[in-house]
This record gives sequence, C-alpha cells and structure tokens, in this order.
Amino acid sequence: MAVLQSELLLPLLLLVLFGDTAKGQRDPEVFCGACKALADELTYDIKKIGPKRTVNSGTFRLNPDGTRGKKKVPFAKSETFLTDVLEKICDRMNDYQLQDDPDTNKKIFKRYAPRKDEPIYAEYKKYFFYSDAYKPLKYACETIIEQYEDEIFSLIAQEADFLADRLCIEKSGLCQKPETHSEL
Repeated sequence: MAVLQSELLLPLLLLVLFGDTAKGQRDPEVFCGACKALADELTYDIKKIGPKRTVNSGTFRLNPDGTRGKKKVPFAKSETFLTDVLEKICDRMNDYQLQDDPDTNKKIFKRYAPRKDEPIYAEYKKYFFYSDAYKPLKYACETIIEQYEDEIFSLIAQEADFLADRLCIEKSGLCQKPETHSEL
C-alpha cells in the first residue's frame, strides 16, 4: 500500500513542481528581463577589465608563409574570460527585483543590490536577502546563455554597442523593440 502511494505521489509532485516548464511555456517578461540583466552584468564585467590587458590567442602552428597564427586579444574579449564570467553570472540574478515601470506600466527587472566595488556593499552584506522570486530569472538566464552563447561571444568580439538591445531584441528576439511615439 505504501509503495502504491509513493508511486502516485511522485508523479503528482513532479507535475506540481515542473508543470509550467513541462508545457514549454516561457514568461516573456522574465526572459526579456533576464536577457537585459545578463547584458548589464556582462557589460559591467567587461568594463572592469583594463583595455591594456591582453592574452595570446590562436595557434602555435606555422602558417604556410612561415608566420604563426598567434595574435594578442583584449582579455575582456577572450573566450577564456567570457566563459568564466558566463559560468557565474546567473547567480547574480538574485540582485534584481521585479518592478512596475511607471512610464510603460510593464513589469521590468531592476538591480537593487550594490556591486562589490561600491562603498555601501560592506554594509549591505551584513543583511541577508533571499527570495524564491529570482529562481525563474536565474533559470531564464541559464537558458539564454545555453541557447545564445555563440551570439554573445560574437557581439562582444565585434565590440557591439548597446549589448542589451543587440542581444535581447535583434539576435534572440526575447524583447520587443520599444515603441517610439512622435509628437504631432
């Protein structure tokens, strides 16, 4: 009897926990917010690295003309740096909260936590803020990285301005282009 109950309870529990994801439904506001937060965090991490810091990239093999295929690349745009950043970046989604945008009346995610290099950070860390509300944002962030990792590398290598717009609107289509109203 106990085995029968556990066999019925497990599928029911899984359905409750993963019901929305099993249907393949995505909340567009969460994915758009996660994409913008991801782009914001990437831009911040890239700006922290000095432009003079470089790393050797390429191969140590000789080309047919006798030269090496090695070149110096800015460290902030290297695959090594970006891979390391992308592995940890979604953990920072806990620093964002859902707010209503007063201009558009849409829900947006805004960073509320100070960054580690800000003076108030030491005081902020004395308190513990945690909410299950960020879990969908973290999941969306991880999904975006998994699906658009090559596009992220490409945009950063091209020194794309407005990374959030390029990634979230043009490349992935996760966000809609903001409406522009012209005055008559």
